Amino acid sequence: MSSRFFILFILCSFPFILFSQDEDVFNAYNIPLDLKNKANAVIRFNSEKLEVSDYNDVYYTNRRIITVLNEYGDSNVRALAGYNSNRIIKKMECRIYDANGNQIKKIKEKDFNDVSAVSGGTLYSENRQKYLNYTPISYPYTVDFELEVQFKSTAFLPDWMPIEGYFVSTQESHYEVVNTSGVDLKIKTLNFEDYEIEKIGDTYYKATHLSSLKPEAYAPSFRAFAPHLRLALAEFEMEGVRGSNNGWKGFGMWVNNQLLSNTSELPQSIKDEIKILTANSTTDLEKARIVYEYMQNKTRYISVQVGIGGWKPMYASDVDRLGYGDCKALTNYTKALMQEVGLESYYTIIYGDRNIVNVDKDFSATEGNHAILYLPVDGEDIWLECTSQTNPFGHIASFTDDRDALVITPDGGQVMHTRVYNANDNLLKTNAQITLDEAGNIKASVQMTSTGTQYSTHEKVLGKTDKDKDLHFKEYWDYINGLTIGDCEIINDKTKVQLSENIHVEASNYASKSGNRLLFQPNAFNRVMNAPPRYNDRKHPVEVDRGFLDIDEFEIAIPNNFEVESLQEDVNINNQFGEYTYSIKEVEPNKLMFKRKFLLKKGTYNQEHYQDFRKFWLDIIRHDKSKIALKRKQ
Repeated sequence: MSSRFFILFILCSFPFILFSQDEDVFNAYNIPLDLKNKANAVIRFNSEKLEVSDYNDVYYTNRRIITVLNEYGDSNVRALAGYNSNRIIKKMECRIYDANGNQIKKIKEKDFNDVSAVSGGTLYSENRQKYLNYTPISYPYTVDFELEVQFKSTAFLPDWMPIEGYFVSTQESHYEVVNTSGVDLKIKTLNFEDYEIEKIGDTYYKATHLSSLKPEAYAPSFRAFAPHLRLALAEFEMEGVRGSNNGWKGFGMWVNNQLLSNTSELPQSIKDEIKILTANSTTDLEKARIVYEYMQNKTRYISVQVGIGGWKPMYASDVDRLGYGDCKALTNYTKALMQEVGLESYYTIIYGDRNIVNVDKDFSATEGNHAILYLPVDGEDIWLECTSQTNPFGHIASFTDDRDALVITPDGGQVMHTRVYNANDNLLKTNAQITLDEAGNIKASVQMTSTGTQYSTHEKVLGKTDKDKDLHFKEYWDYINGLTIGDCEIINDKTKVQLSENIHVEASNYASKSGNRLLFQPNAFNRVMNAPPRYNDRKHPVEVDRGFLDIDEFEIAIPNNFEVESLQEDVNINNQFGEYTYSIKEVEPNKLMFKRKFLLKKGTYNQEHYQDFRKFWLDIIRHDKSKIALKRKQ
């Protein structure tokens, strides 16, 4: 054994030796009871070590012992490692122990499953993954996993999450960095203050006895409150290309000069074609719309994980020739097209997710999982999603909205915030004309118009077959028994970013009979059915990351031989969380008008307000389900 590896072995083994002297970490019955409480798995011991020898040479060692308490904890084993030509697995093995700590199986590296690290929708990828595929005989069981990896590409270094996820406790976890490279190492710790985490020396951390965290409805994301350590080298290598990371400005300069430079050239025929298409445009915004639609009609999305760590986009000329690309390639292609018609736009690195995840403006690192295009045009900031063939121009709701992103300019990187959709932007307007017969059956014509994030929700109906549309609307109104879906018309106005759904429906026995009365629920087509769950001890703040507005107006024709016996009084709720109004009036004989408004505000509130927040929803549910009484005329 070389002296380097011997020293590394001693350093990595030492904390484990100290720990194992105190107790047997393989015996499941030695776990403290409070760590098993509301946990599916317990990290008995975790030791991670990074040895940085140079800007392009990092050696990572990990020993991780986890006890899985039940079937829900199987996914937390995570005995796996990705690899490619610049991430080389040096050692990989694990041992399995039964509840009493007896070894029952040993798995060597050759016995791990070896698969592509990306999905089947990826055309090219250099990345692979080895993982443990183990079916337990019984619970609990313990996995002792050892891994050593050499990183030649050092743009991405392993973070430390002493609590790895929900329903996972941690008995002991260590993280150490030894930097002998002379390259500055940036470290940022988040949310350490509320946990038993020690800093021992400059770059050695130890966490002990961390109880599991439980998910809560309307709570911040896991990373917003879980302890987390991030690190990045000020100089790094990405697939043989040296990089600089002394701040977002410098990092953005490197992306522009090393990853984007010389990738935007288009064939002359395409340059001529796009100029002809936009020749009669009267505004730059009109030009941009034409270019965006041209790109959508000409290309399709497919993942490509090659070229400087999967970060360098394909050449624009290749995208044009092949007709496909990933988010990087299609964004770069659209940028090249915009440039040909005199519009400056900027490649943007972002986190694309339903949950809002920001690029950390205070800590530059190689991050983000998606690329979009920033287009400042005619006094507006337009953000373009380039991977969709159907997305309206400038629509980014529900995936890349309201978050910090890294905009790449020739002068370097700049963190900017993408469009925020306020509650009024996220509108669902539902109108209906309902006819009730004396048997309690209804026929109705329903019109729904959605914008903003509600457009993103409702656009899922686009492209569905008639059979799938039928299923879609029956699921949408799943509280209506005996529902029959008739004709439906879907109109997608991509200029207004507005979706219109016109549906004819029937429902048997919608109103219930009680002697000579019909009991009828006026809110037939937009009810809140589920409230946030009850918590005896709410831990986290209440966070509503996107507000919305629902406006409903239903005209209801009742049978001629019936009359109104009782109507609900008007409801008007207005509080810090939002507004709710409800009214039902007899506007003329045998005709009722139902009106409803529900506004949910974006906001963050202390956990002490959760019960009030929940009550707001419960009150809405109660009113949405309220009934009126109709009596047969004498």
